[in-house]
Formats: sequence, structure tokens, C-alpha cells
Amino acid sequence: MLQSLDALWARLLAGLAMLGCLLLLAMMLIIVADVALRNLAPTELARALAWSNEVCEAMLLLVTLCVAPWLLRQGQHIRVDILLQPLPPRWAWLLEWLGDLIGLATCLVLMVVSAKATLASHASGALSIKTLVTPEWWILAPLPVAFALLSVEMLWRMHRLWRAERGPRNDAVSAA
Repeated sequence: MLQSLDALWARLLAGLAMLGCLLLLAMMLIIVADVALRNLAPTELARALAWSNEVCEAMLLLVTLCVAPWLLRQGQHIRVDILLQPLPPRWAWLLEWLGDLIGLATCLVLMVVSAKATLASHASGALSIKTLVTPEWWILAPLPVAFALLSVEMLWRMHRLWRAERGPRNDAVSAA
């Protein structure tokens, strides 16, 4: 049961990572079109993609939020393990636990804070006024979802650490 749930979770995160890749592709196409229109098109057409910068800003945030849980699962997040490698395996394992607990607590706090900010923005009707006028909560809404996904992945990490050999993780090791 837990194994099939883990496999389903892995597929969900892989799907989100693929969505992040597609968003990155779309962002690249928008930027190329914007630059091409500004440099090659008549003046009136050159302003056709005036919205591209702020849309790409939002897409960049979404790419990060979509890919972050998958990267954490793959062990491809930023990790400083230089202190763990020379320690006795049991101590390194305990420090891995401490790191995971801090990571989980951080993700849960950020999930709650971002959810409150999103709800407050929605309730106040705050607008982001740039080239486009959009409700501010549209940009904030993915944050609590992403931090919830990261929290769940932290729990899966802790589960995998519990079942692993007592020592530091082997993923994303920078010192051999």
C-alpha cells in the first residue's frame, strides 16, 4: 500500500516537473517573440507583447514551485554535506534527521503564512497594476500549494531515511 502510494506521489511530482519544463519552454518562446517583434517589426507591432515581462515573471515563479518538490525527491536540491561526510555514520544520520525536521517545519510555516497572505489578498481585492491588471492572489495562490507539496515530500524523505542504513544520505553528495 505504502509502496503504491509512493509510486503515485513520484508520478505526481514528475508531472509537475514536466509542467515546469513546459512553462519554461513557453517562457522562452514568449521572450524570443517579444525580442523579435521589438527588433524586426514596425513600431505598432513591437508593443504587441508589452505584457511579456510580467507574464514571464509569474511563469518563472511557477516553474520554481512546480519543480522544487521533484528536485527535493531526486536529491538535487542545494545541500551542504561537507560536515556530514567525516562524521560517524550514526551522528550523520541524526543530523540528516535534524535537517529534515527543520525543513519540514520551515515548509509548514511557509505554507501557513502564504495561505494567510493569499486569503488576505483575495479578501481585500488587492490588484497588481503593471501592464496587466490582475488580482494579486493569483500570483500568491501557488505558494501554499507548493509548500504543502514540499512538506509531504519532506515526510517521504524522513520515511526513506528511517528505512535506510544509519548514515548520511548518498544523494547529492559533494565530497566523497
